[in-house]
Amino acid sequence: MHLSKAIVRTEHASRYLQQLCKHWSHKFSVDFDPLKGRVPFSDTAEVTFAADDAALTMTLSVADPSQQERMQHVIDDHLKRFAFREELDIVWTD
Repeated sequence: MHLSKAIVRTEHASRYLQQLCKHWSHKFSVDFDPLKGRVPFSDTAEVTFAADDAALTMTLSVADPSQQERMQHVIDDHLKRFAFREELDIVWTD
């Protein structure tokens, strides 16, 4: 599996984690609480979230490295829609 991580500074990490997980729970078997979440997009790709008072940490795991950039973009796009009231700095690292 190929891992990448983004630590997004925000005071609203728990809210965004829960919004993202609820949104994707209509399609995927999502597991979450206010501090952590997991979205299995498929057998070969999943994202986990961890929230604290200062940041939302997102860890993406993909089997096929060609999926990585597209999945990062999907996650970023959804997060930005929920966080439209603030400018987030989302940088993924391998």
